[in-house]
Amino acid sequence: MPVATTATYDRLFIGGEWVAPDSDRTIDVVNPATGQVIGSVPAASTGDVDRAVAAARRAFDSGWATAPVEDRREVLRRIADGYRRRAEEFASLITDEMGCPISVSRWMQAGTPVMQIEAYLELSREFAFEEVRRTATGTGLVVKEPVGVVAAVIPWNSPQASAMFKIPPALISGCTVVLKPAPETALDAMLFAEMLEEVGVPPGVVNVVPADRDVSEYLVSHPSVDKVAFTGSTAAGRRIASLCGNDLRRVTLELGGKSAAIVFADADLDAAVAGARMGSLLNTGQVCSNKTRFLVQDEVYDDVVERLVALMDAVVLGDPRDPATEMGPVVSVRQRDRVLDYLAIGQREGARLVRGGGIPAGFEVGAWVEPTLLAGVDNASRVAQEEVFGPVLTVTPFRDESEAVRLANDSVYGLSGAVMTADLDRAMRVARGVRTGGMSINGASAGLSAPFGGFKSSGIGREMGTEAFASYTEVKAIGVPPSFGTDIDVNSDTHTDTEAAR
Repeated sequence: MPVATTATYDRLFIGGEWVAPDSDRTIDVVNPATGQVIGSVPAASTGDVDRAVAAARRAFDSGWATAPVEDRREVLRRIADGYRRRAEEFASLITDEMGCPISVSRWMQAGTPVMQIEAYLELSREFAFEEVRRTATGTGLVVKEPVGVVAAVIPWNSPQASAMFKIPPALISGCTVVLKPAPETALDAMLFAEMLEEVGVPPGVVNVVPADRDVSEYLVSHPSVDKVAFTGSTAAGRRIASLCGNDLRRVTLELGGKSAAIVFADADLDAAVAGARMGSLLNTGQVCSNKTRFLVQDEVYDDVVERLVALMDAVVLGDPRDPATEMGPVVSVRQRDRVLDYLAIGQREGARLVRGGGIPAGFEVGAWVEPTLLAGVDNASRVAQEEVFGPVLTVTPFRDESEAVRLANDSVYGLSGAVMTADLDRAMRVARGVRTGGMSINGASAGLSAPFGGFKSSGIGREMGTEAFASYTEVKAIGVPPSFGTDIDVNSDTHTDTEAAR
């Protein structure tokens, strides 16, 4: 494979300007398909973080927090336009950074952020930033004020989409942001900063500081940061929660998953297995909501295993920049080795390797792993309980509905899940019975207007939906005279009157 074009940055984006970092330390970004360094960015120091947080605080205090909501929406519209103009740049760069096939990057990595912004713009009109509540005990003006400066810490698997889970509701609510990208995908964060400058985002409203772990911890525990919004591993989320808890700092966490796809004997098996291409193996298995545990009813267990093997055999593995490629490498050699370790653990624990299991022939350079299927997996085993984050599916049989729900819930995670059956009453019982933040029935999507997040160790709080705005606001109650607000347009997007609504 040819070496990708390199991109090198020597400045950080702080306060609307490209400023020299405090030190000469850098972060190299490696193309996992080739093992080649494709660029570098400055590694922010604690001093750089101080400057970024101070810039965000100035922007918050100098007018962004009190600007009309419609003015803040207009900034988001300009960001969406910037994504549209530079969509191919984002898609190509993220493909080179972390191996997502270009055919997927074009919609997932570059297209989804626009859809997220558009959804948030619409949802913000349904969120009452102010409302008058009239009762016999008094009249209250309930105000949702911006929480303040937000540290947004994002992962490498879907960097721009993860950022757009956070930045639109933060900005529309009146917050300002310090964005900390993952080192593996720091280049697209700098491209994002270029776009922010290009579309005229006010200085300091969004700042971008790539950093290593120690400096990242400094950011999330910074005394001038009011809220942390994090997407990443559960282990890192626990650490961030402990740091934020020490100072009672607001925090939302979108963490790991080990979601179950429950297949009943009466399901459309062709559709159920075909759905694994996007629902279980998407992005080389590196999506937190992927359904990586297949729970299959006894009567069709062998049939589903055979179909999953055929599906994996048909997956086109190759150069991520080739539009025909369906699966690329995992993000790094370290991640490859972690996945391979789990495969060995699974087999030691009694799982049967029926497809894949190693590095594909001809792909020894880079970070490649074969699509892999483990059958006969004990639900209590580590490979069924721990997040592998690679192209690995496990299959476990179940007898009846109650056992399916029990197995699905026998997990520390609770992010996503799916149920496939022709019996919609049973589907609804199972969907309600599985303790996860989201469930899909026969491949149906809840859409971007629905909240996203997890139960248990899969996180705290929700992104998307009107629920997202609540996490970027503080609630203030003001006692007002009974006549207050009678001249307010209760159909506006910032005010409601609960008495009028009744």
